[in-house]
Amino acid sequence: MQVTQPKLHFISGLPRSGSTLLGALLRQNPRFHASMSSPVGGLVISMLEAMSADNEFSVFITKEQKQALTRTIFSTYYQPQADKAVIFDTNRLWCSKLPLIHELFPDAKVICCVRNVAWIMDSVERLIRKNAFDVSRLFNNSGERSTVYTRTEALSQSGRLVGFAYNALKEAFYSEYSESLLLVDYDILSQAPDKTLSLIYQFLGESPFEHDFTNVEYEANEFDRRLNTEGLHQVRSKVEFQPRATILPPDLFAQYESLSFWETPTSSSLANVIVAQPQIPLAPQSDTELFDSLNGSKSKKSTKQKR
Repeated sequence: MQVTQPKLHFISGLPRSGSTLLGALLRQNPRFHASMSSPVGGLVISMLEAMSADNEFSVFITKEQKQALTRTIFSTYYQPQADKAVIFDTNRLWCSKLPLIHELFPDAKVICCVRNVAWIMDSVERLIRKNAFDVSRLFNNSGERSTVYTRTEALSQSGRLVGFAYNALKEAFYSEYSESLLLVDYDILSQAPDKTLSLIYQFLGESPFEHDFTNVEYEANEFDRRLNTEGLHQVRSKVEFQPRATILPPDLFAQYESLSFWETPTSSSLANVIVAQPQIPLAPQSDTELFDSLNGSKSKKSTKQKR
């Protein structure tokens, strides 16, 4: 009897942009397995390095063997979920590894959670201030931790929490594999989770499922405590949009606010997007105006409420 292997898809994109929330929602479907960032990405990187030219025995490893060994990481790690029809692996590095994903899993899709970068910085800053007696391991030294300006600057560096994810997302968005991407804006997910999930299911080619948006469960307290940043992966039980004023200084907010390249349609990318667009907030919006069908349209746009 032939055993059917689960489909594998990926969740990636920017931090503080809803990937944990999305995983918590998707796992409500008994056919799916989804969670927060897994160690699979790091294990894959370590395997690739071990098979690289730095290893004198790499000359004995064929491309086919490299593919098989790397694929084994996924099958072994997710063996306890082998009964699921679909597995979502979450890691921000996947946006930088689309060629690898395409070689290993040609039919895989990548859902990229995005958010205005200024609000990402605001969200992280709120966590830092909330944990005022803890020394967050998101920063390398006291100089980086000293002020909101040094903290956001550190986070935005190319190899750090926000900077790496942003550059990886941009690489994926303009790559030859961009058609396998679906960008999902956090504001839209929190404002209309039912319609957003419906579009995600369409993109994945999966049958609809009725999710419970008032009783979402997920926490990773031990992981967050190890980073000395409690609440980093906390998900509220009810999915809802909560407008608020930023705690960032105006000049700092303006510095990051204009970085949402995915909001401007471009022929350079075939990525699918469910994103927010600035608009007069008093204009009434129908469901049709809020959410265009994924079928036959390269770019899908929506509206945005002012915070």
